[in-house]
Amino acid sequence: MMDTLNGLKRTAYCAEFNMDNVGEEITVFGFVQRQRDLGNLIFIDLRDRTGIIQLSFNDKTDREIFAKAQSVRSEYVVAAVGTVAERESKNKEIPTGDIEVMVTDFRILSKAQTPPFEIEKIDTVGDETTLKYRYLGLRSEKLTKNILMRHKIAKIARDYFYDNDFIEIETPMMIKSTPEGARDYVVPSRIHGGKFYALPQSPQIYKQLTMIAGFDRYVQLARCFRDEDLRADRQPEFTQIDLEMSFVDCDDLMDMAEGFIRVLMKETIGVEIGEKLPRMTFEDAMNLYGSDKPDTRFDMLIQDVSEWADKTDFVVFKGAIADGGAVKAIVAKGAAQHYTRKKIDKLTEHAKGIGAKGLAYVRWADEAPNCSFAKFLKDGELEALLAQLGAEQGDVVFIVSDKARKALTIMGALRLIVAKELDIIPEGKWNYLWITEMPFFELDEDTGEYVAAHHPFTMPMDDSIQYLDTDKSKVKAQAFDLVLNGTELSSGSMRITDCELQTKMFELLGMSQEEIDAKFGFLVDAYHYAAPPHGGMGIGLDRLAMLICGADSLRDVVAFPKVQNASELMSGAPSYIDDVQLEELSIAVTKDEDNE
Repeated sequence: MMDTLNGLKRTAYCAEFNMDNVGEEITVFGFVQRQRDLGNLIFIDLRDRTGIIQLSFNDKTDREIFAKAQSVRSEYVVAAVGTVAERESKNKEIPTGDIEVMVTDFRILSKAQTPPFEIEKIDTVGDETTLKYRYLGLRSEKLTKNILMRHKIAKIARDYFYDNDFIEIETPMMIKSTPEGARDYVVPSRIHGGKFYALPQSPQIYKQLTMIAGFDRYVQLARCFRDEDLRADRQPEFTQIDLEMSFVDCDDLMDMAEGFIRVLMKETIGVEIGEKLPRMTFEDAMNLYGSDKPDTRFDMLIQDVSEWADKTDFVVFKGAIADGGAVKAIVAKGAAQHYTRKKIDKLTEHAKGIGAKGLAYVRWADEAPNCSFAKFLKDGELEALLAQLGAEQGDVVFIVSDKARKALTIMGALRLIVAKELDIIPEGKWNYLWITEMPFFELDEDTGEYVAAHHPFTMPMDDSIQYLDTDKSKVKAQAFDLVLNGTELSSGSMRITDCELQTKMFELLGMSQEEIDAKFGFLVDAYHYAAPPHGGMGIGLDRLAMLICGADSLRDVVAFPKVQNASELMSGAPSYIDDVQLEELSIAVTKDEDNE
């Protein structure tokens, strides 16, 4: 039989005690991190969610209690009562390293098997094991701190938006399937056989309806679901700090978000953020950084050398330009010693892996630069290129030619690869950035057709509406993104509130009137009863927590994450359901024997 609490109450958490508590009798609970038996002395490191405190047992300790201390192993759950004392051998590595607890009562509340890995050494264990035993991994100091930080971010968000008169409104988790850019997760209905709910990709339509309902300012820490391929900064289910405001414009929305960011950064990690976050247009971001979520912590900007390239005899460059493309370059300052020919070959393979046809370069290590396409250049052309780019001895120039947008995207990805390889991305910088003047449509280069770049409720800029029927490339959206250190944290926009314009936007997206009525009829109907001008945004709580915690992956800030194939290793989800349930849902399933 295990011991019981029998009336014991925690005095405080382990890491909350210090030298001011010396002489006090306290009660602490937690997990055994480590037990050290030195014969007539036993020390136990007791861990709870705040940290560690040392329990001490000696030859003056009651023999029964001493024997219990001898018997404990890692991860046992215990309770201890004792007096706080100053330690003789202090540990400066932990906040409680000046003190220990001289134990007078000790209870084993639950015994543990030998864990499949040492909690303290979780970083040395493979993901498959740590995720299978996620409840053990969450006991580690790193993951515990991350989850606590996530909690703090959520609390700060609620406090900030409550203080600014936002109303928290819960929106449904089972909704009608409406196109929002990703695949829906669907839920079969038992009562309505053959029909399905969808899990929300975002609360988009419902939060707009709260504006039509007159609530003025809405906020929700909303759970969202998207059936997409996973990567380090994506999970199939995620949380966003979702907000919507009436009687505002884009500036008002961005100002409100900036206020939150300033409070958040100061209260979490003590970083002061300026009064106004910088802004950059989408076109400038793409032309200079090759990305709509640029990392501005380092330079190495993309430069256009198309005019120079068109005058050369290099058919690769000239051919790209003749096809309406462009030639783009970056200069890696002082990188000539790092980028040997072997490393450039490896980088070229990287470039091909992200869509490049090849990678031209100039490596200026010695007095004379080494150019991969020198035999196609006339006298003075290489010197003119280097002068235009501001390249000097010791630098390396990388060049890509392709369709203009593709060349920029490839060069943007290479810019990040090169910066990481050169280790020039500074730590401790928090470069927030607004991306503005977003294009309303994107050109699908495979089909030659323009497709929507945003959800269908986004308001075009007033001076762009005239181009909806004539030149979609000129239509810009009243939309904006918030970026931090190259990671997109948020997308926001003003919304369409005019019934006729909303119907037109649906039609431009290829929807028939029948489809509009079937998928969005309830929203269009609501607009007939008057809608205030409104807009909103959703800030990714998971990504924000990941960056503030300095984590490598969303898995490190989500309590029970999914893996690459969207399964959860701990519980075994997703799983088959039994035939009775399937029959109740009017569903027949063909099982894949390989996955049985």
